[in-house]
Amino acid sequence: MVEKIRSNSRGLDTPREARKRILPRLRPNPDRFGSGTENIARFMGTPQFLFYMTVFVAVWLTWNTVAPANLRFDSAALGFTALTLMLSLQASYAAPLLLLAQNRQDDRDRVSMREDRHRAERNLSDTEYLTREIAELRIALREVATRDYVRSELRSVLEELLETTDGQELTLQKRKPRKPSENTVAMPKVQPAGRKPVR
Repeated sequence: MVEKIRSNSRGLDTPREARKRILPRLRPNPDRFGSGTENIARFMGTPQFLFYMTVFVAVWLTWNTVAPANLRFDSAALGFTALTLMLSLQASYAAPLLLLAQNRQDDRDRVSMREDRHRAERNLSDTEYLTREIAELRIALREVATRDYVRSELRSVLEELLETTDGQELTLQKRKPRKPSENTVAMPKVQPAGRKPVR
């Protein structure tokens, strides 16, 4: 008997079985439903909707005021109760539709803001990379000798060469060809092969 009780009892760690539904669960496509509600919300924010609503209310009030008493369906004495209920019903549906459209717009704005933030971060990293590269190029160009720098250095070296230690200037002359000295041995001339020596 104790075993039967244990087998029939379930602990808290055992999930409960799902109840069977009489009606199927309503699961509309969220994208299609959302786009439809956005279309309705967009239409409700247009001048055409205001114009149509004004015409509807004017026709309703005119009919229930001017028409024969047996054809009227809303009493002016009661303050047009049916019209008030119609407008209240329309407002009660309009508010959630507008909120749903606003939520979808907020989701889109959030995604676009995230993409803009990623794009801005990429642009910032690219700009920092280009700035570092330009700084490296500037540092490298500082070490390169320019034409004016080389000219000034050559001019200063030439001035140092032209000045002697005692302040007199050297005169640059053409060198005369040197005569072979007695100590130098003349090399024998070699005749090319196949030619007779010239006497």
